[in-house]
Amino acid sequence: MYESIERYGPERVWAAAVVLLVAGIAAAATAFPRQVYVEFIWQYYWGPVVADAHSWSCVAWAGSEQIPCSQAGPNAGPTASPGYTFVSYAGYIPTLILGVIGVVFLIKRLEIERYRAGFYGLFPFMLFGGALRVVEDANAAAYRATGTLAIDLPWSGFIISPLIYFTVFAVTAVAVVVSVWLERNDYVSGYEYPLFAVGTGLLALTLAHLGYTAATEPFSRFYPLLLVTTLVGATAATALTWGAIQRFAPGINRGTEYMGIVVIWAHAVDGVANVIGLDWATAFGHSSNLVPKHPINAAIVDWTGSILPANVVAVTGEAWPFLLVKLAAAVVVVWIFDETVFEDSPRYAILLMITVVAVGLGPGTRDMLRATFGV
Repeated sequence: MYESIERYGPERVWAAAVVLLVAGIAAAATAFPRQVYVEFIWQYYWGPVVADAHSWSCVAWAGSEQIPCSQAGPNAGPTASPGYTFVSYAGYIPTLILGVIGVVFLIKRLEIERYRAGFYGLFPFMLFGGALRVVEDANAAAYRATGTLAIDLPWSGFIISPLIYFTVFAVTAVAVVVSVWLERNDYVSGYEYPLFAVGTGLLALTLAHLGYTAATEPFSRFYPLLLVTTLVGATAATALTWGAIQRFAPGINRGTEYMGIVVIWAHAVDGVANVIGLDWATAFGHSSNLVPKHPINAAIVDWTGSILPANVVAVTGEAWPFLLVKLAAAVVVVWIFDETVFEDSPRYAILLMITVVAVGLGPGTRDMLRATFGV
């Protein structure tokens, strides 16, 4: 392997590995459709996407049909449920590693040097990813209300986790390549400007689709005050946190500089969206509060409810410690990324910073917009 890398170069070896992997899986699925496709690919990878798209807790393979488990007969094939398993993780983790390696090669090939500019240019894409996932939430709401998907499979599968990550990555990669090309050919003064514009345009189109759905369909409703409250609350929490850093520990943000504000705000959005959705959605007009879907959220809600008296919880709610945890985690990240990290390896530091922001802003945007559009 080392000799091949030396001879052909790491990029060609990586590309060959990806092509061979895809071709091998396709060939195996063609030669052994039952064992490879139905009992492996469908059961652990595509079946969960089908179940998620229809808001089914379980989907069964019934010949050429994919039906709810409750309607499946005794001779039905494998079943699948939304979410991840150890088997699916075993496939997704190597795929993620291959993708990260590809990103590194792409950055090297494009010879991008102003990494901080790219960080800000990519910011709207992080919002876009969360908003795009809400389009699928609206699609699932349409199915629950009408029995028909507004966006049919397999197309809707590309905006369901985990495939949505590949979709957003592919769109972002194309935008980065085009933006760098525009800069190199002197059409723009910096690649971050068209990159930011493309991301903002995609976000605007996605929000317009969700707004149109809320205005025209009975299964969706617009809650503008909830959106405003979430954004104002996240911004206020960020301002207080950043002000405390500047006053009491200014050395924390010397490495990230103003990128630290983005990191804290991204996780503040996630924290505030969860607090409002889990405890106060009914105050904004929802028929019920949201239910925590992630183990950390659920554990915090359970812990708060068990520690505090019922009369206190009735006033404060149970989810507010999650916001404090998110803010504390963001501050720790800002502190870890000091000047030496950016001096030693600016490329990888910025990639990690982008990942940290996306981890907070992607789920936070989805939770905020799901509650805002009632899907």
